Amino acid sequence: MSTLMTGIVTVRDLDIRKVVQVLEQTTREILTVLQSVHQPTGFKEIPSKCLKARELFCTVRTYTGELKTKFPVEQYYRYHEHWRFVLQRLAFLAAFVVYLESESLVTREEVANILAIEVDREKGFHLDVEDYLAGVLLMASELSRLAVNSVTAGDYGRPLRISNFINELDSGFRLLNLKNDPLRKRYDGLKYDVKKIEEVVYDLSIRGLAKEQETGGDK
Repeated sequence: MSTLMTGIVTVRDLDIRKVVQVLEQTTREILTVLQSVHQPTGFKEIPSKCLKARELFCTVRTYTGELKTKFPVEQYYRYHEHWRFVLQRLAFLAAFVVYLESESLVTREEVANILAIEVDREKGFHLDVEDYLAGVLLMASELSRLAVNSVTAGDYGRPLRISNFINELDSGFRLLNLKNDPLRKRYDGLKYDVKKIEEVVYDLSIRGLAKEQETGGDK
């Protein structure tokens, strides 16, 4: 009997891994699309790149829907390690798209909606709180890079707005009692992102570029 059960579990694991592999491939495609916004001409293409990313999220929803059928609802955390990493990456990409579109912080509910999964644990395949937070922290690191590249592209107002956003995000994370070690380490990285962006803003200030942008209008 135990041998039979082991065989069933192995088959289930393999089925899950096959779907996760496709999700990982789509995740890489979305990342490739969004990474292009860092190019000097990429800022003008932000709306079209976000639209393309949204289209690819439709593919993601197809496979998250398939993934839901591969395990019993009550055994989510038994198989969580299979999709934890890719789900965090998808949460990051969803957060980045929403920021690029509206310069606002995506909610956990919004990410779950983009991925067509649940928020409540009781409903089965859902977006774990820690996976959502890990995705948001990955997005913060991406924004620090965007702040630097904004200057190269001559967009001097964007780093200031990113700085305000990241500082508010940092303040929010300070209120949390993070017990998850990997998440705690990732949060520690946020301090470096804050410092990096502050250096960009400071450099703009001493050159008079930040004030010039404010006078001319951020957007």
